[in-house]
Amino acid sequence: MSTSGEKLRIISAQRHEAEDVSWAFARCLPRPALAGDVVGYTGYAEHALRPVRRREVPSARVPVIISFGDTIHVQMSGYVGPADANAAQVSRDGRTAQATAPGLDAGPSVAPLRLTSFVAGFGEAHAITEYTGAQRGIQIDLTPLGAYRLLGLTGDEIRTGVLQLDDVLGSDGPRLVDRLVSAPDWPARFDLVDGFLLGRSELARVPDPAIAWCWDRMRRTDGRVSVGELVEAVGWSRKHLGERFRRHVGLGPKPAARVLRFARAVSLLDGSHSISEVAAECGYADHSHLVRDVQALAGCTPSELIAERS
Repeated sequence: MSTSGEKLRIISAQRHEAEDVSWAFARCLPRPALAGDVVGYTGYAEHALRPVRRREVPSARVPVIISFGDTIHVQMSGYVGPADANAAQVSRDGRTAQATAPGLDAGPSVAPLRLTSFVAGFGEAHAITEYTGAQRGIQIDLTPLGAYRLLGLTGDEIRTGVLQLDDVLGSDGPRLVDRLVSAPDWPARFDLVDGFLLGRSELARVPDPAIAWCWDRMRRTDGRVSVGELVEAVGWSRKHLGERFRRHVGLGPKPAARVLRFARAVSLLDGSHSISEVAAECGYADHSHLVRDVQALAGCTPSELIAERS
């Protein structure tokens, strides 16, 4: 628990120790002034003696990965990497630490990237990350409008798969990394990130109020709102809404709603609900509709996704 600032901040922690894979995660929410733009922070320290692969699926967040110097391979949708039957499969949420992950790939023909610190996009593509050895850093999860405001990104920049952190933050990026590496603990690092983002917030542009309303309406309904309803509410043409929404959020209203609905479904695909139950809860037409969406957005079947995360 952090005692700096006006109020106490609760920091949750998880730890796992095994012979070949170990990890520790610390999580907390941002300061209230950032709540509309920042979903939360995750500090991580991991070590693996064999390759660790993760399937990263589309969600309502724009992840900012600030590495303390370690690199990671990222294979965007469309690439089949070399299968390693001994690759460990570990969820960043701390729920999984399996010894094998056969067949975990990102699909055909996109070259893998070797990255340190980067910004991932808000889009419809999934990715496979892989590392061996150590990983230490902080993940900042922004909303798409938070990426628009705090990072100055627009349209294609928000939607793109990967942006190098230095290209987004300029010289502020390396300075922030240095300060985070030098900080004594996770509470101090989270406070540093808060201060950095609050400073950018003071100078940030203000999103179009109509687009902010549309995004909030879409988020609150997990994507279960029609474009027609949004058009009627803001009084714009469908074309104008689409153009303005894409500039602020990265995706158009319909694909953004699809990702939000999918993210809700993923949160329920934990083995405690049948696939048909999840489909009905999230507004899919039927079981087959959900299966097609998971295959399109995650590159696997719902059963495979559940198995990876169980």
